[in-house]
Amino acid sequence: MVINSPEPTRGEPRVALVTCAALPDLESDDRLVRAPLAARGVTAEAVIWDDPGVDWAGYDLVVLRSPWDYPARRDAFVEWAASVPALANPADVVRWNTDKRYLEQLATAGAATVPTAWILPGQQWSLPAERGEYVIKPSVSADSRDTGRYDLADPEHRELAQAHVRRLGAAGRVTMVQPYLSAVDTDGETALLFLAGPDGLRFSHAIRKGAMLTGPDLGPEGPRKAERITTRTATPEQVAVAEKILAEVPGGPDRLLYARVDLILGEGEVPLLVELELTEPSLFLGYADGAPDRLAEAILTHLHRQP
Repeated sequence: MVINSPEPTRGEPRVALVTCAALPDLESDDRLVRAPLAARGVTAEAVIWDDPGVDWAGYDLVVLRSPWDYPARRDAFVEWAASVPALANPADVVRWNTDKRYLEQLATAGAATVPTAWILPGQQWSLPAERGEYVIKPSVSADSRDTGRYDLADPEHRELAQAHVRRLGAAGRVTMVQPYLSAVDTDGETALLFLAGPDGLRFSHAIRKGAMLTGPDLGPEGPRKAERITTRTATPEQVAVAEKILAEVPGGPDRLLYARVDLILGEGEVPLLVELELTEPSLFLGYADGAPDRLAEAILTHLHRQP
């Protein structure tokens, strides 16, 4: 492969790939970018975000990858992000994107999102009149933790759903209640990955995620399917929907290093936004030819932007 990108002018650049203590050498998919970066003369190091001994100013670019323990300490994580020079994605995006209430803003801007009821701590919640299936989760979470699926036609599930909302509220957490979209059981969820290029953020590849939730939230040992990922070809409509959503990101999409847009088909097979992942999304580099090289090129693009 011919690499046309010019070398940064400050000598061999150092890039921190940010992770957490549970994954000190990164998640396996993220490690795929190391060789393409090395081939481009970039030194990439896995660095734990809350390690007090790290000199973040010593890196030319700090790339968020797998700091997946942040939900329990979001305030500390957001404060840390604001202190890091040359962070990708930027700290203000991290603050906005680590609380799923950003979905309200996107819906107001016209994005087709999964309908969501928001319950603040201390608020009473009444069961929806429609006795279908619903998903309950906190607005700050990752990897489907503290998330449950409830069939409100079932009296036991109604009690468990109310208990779930009370439990989250008692912990001071904002609760989300959404209808369960049955298309996830058949068509699955489509994740569209975008990476930076010289002319801005552009579509790279897509994957399909199978359904994971099987019942109420019963803690870490509760029922849940293992994540099932397969390749997928995104439709032009899905890409167009994703691009429209990304256009509403505060500050604009062109300053992002990466983005992941998760869609599920709603009524009438309309693609609905489930989540917009801009902080630490899995990029599924191993599921698309050339994706590790495209991420390496995206990192070079952002290195060139640094003063």
